[in-house]
Amino acid sequence: EGVGKDRKKEVYHLEEAAIGGHPDARLNLGCIEEDNGRDDRAVKHWIIAANMGHDGSLENLKLVYREGLPASPQIYREGLVSKEDFASALRAHQTAVDATKSPQRETAERFWREEAARGDG
Repeated sequence: EGVGKDRKKEVYHLEEAAIGGHPDARLNLGCIEEDNGRDDRAVKHWIIAANMGHDGSLENLKLVYREGLPASPQIYREGLVSKEDFASALRAHQTAVDATKSPQRETAERFWREEAARGDG
């Protein structure tokens, strides 16, 4: 039922979005590459997205750094993310997050937290 999925079109649009600088697209492309067994490409997508401040991609890199990726259900492929790669991605992630901070954003966040606490938002 519903509309069928066109995987090629999905990947095409994710690639276009990734080229345009959308970190969610990079995360999704990385997951698709992992599903297709191209772990090195998956890690590259996640590093780029983490460098842009994407939390989910940083979490994926942390998991791969600590545990590797499953090459099969019984075997984990390790060494895909080196200590240096992870440290570099972590620094770049923090720099990207810091670059988005401003007094105006902090005031807006505080306002919305207070509204949510009152139940008005």
